Amino acid sequence: MSGESRSVTSKVLSLLDAFSPASPTLSLTELARRAGVSLPTAHRRAAELVDWGALERGADGRYRIGLRLYEVASLAPRGLGLREAAMPFLEDLYEVTHENVQLAVREGPELVFVERIAGWEAVPVRTRVGGRFALHATGVGLVLLAYAPERVQRETLSAPLTAYTPKTITDPERLRSVLATVRRQGFAVSDGQVTLDAVSVAAPVRDREGAVVAALSLVVNARGARPGTLAPLVQSAARGISRALASRGRA
Repeated sequence: MSGESRSVTSKVLSLLDAFSPASPTLSLTELARRAGVSLPTAHRRAAELVDWGALERGADGRYRIGLRLYEVASLAPRGLGLREAAMPFLEDLYEVTHENVQLAVREGPELVFVERIAGWEAVPVRTRVGGRFALHATGVGLVLLAYAPERVQRETLSAPLTAYTPKTITDPERLRSVLATVRRQGFAVSDGQVTLDAVSVAAPVRDREGAVVAALSLVVNARGARPGTLAPLVQSAARGISRALASRGRA
């Protein structure tokens, strides 16, 4: 679509989408180039976004995402109700283990992390709240994919599967078998599939109808990791969140 024929909304969304974890601040020229709009258009729309609070402009003239946008995003019902119900259980799981605790939901063919607690001395992870990741490699992703609709599973298994490490499962038939195991045993283990030094153990979180709406995980150092010991802890916390969601009547 040409710059002239695009709607104002499309241009504004392109400006916001120009930012990324690798590029959290952008000059006006960079913003225009990444959004695919002219410099005058970028200047006008960015000024409007700054006035509203969706963007902030630093003393150096560079733009960054504003707090007003975070305030609005935090009202997303799937994140808000889920996080409120889950937080006591995430905190308890962290206190018991002092390891990384993560909560994620599926958004189309990807997962989105909606909450995390990072252990001070735990293995480093690639997680950030609001960050997206592929479904086939992480513990939470394997859980969400295992209980996803058949259409989502079929599309994921038919697409190229990115190898993050030599241990990442990229063979569709092997992955299909792993998903069946996840459904049978009620938890997933991702051993060195995202980074070789980390093991993730994840379990499903369900709504009051029994549908899987999220996944909870512990991420620990691969050295000396005992997934079989961690799985009951994660499953117990996930069941607690599920009960909390059911009592609130929220999915």
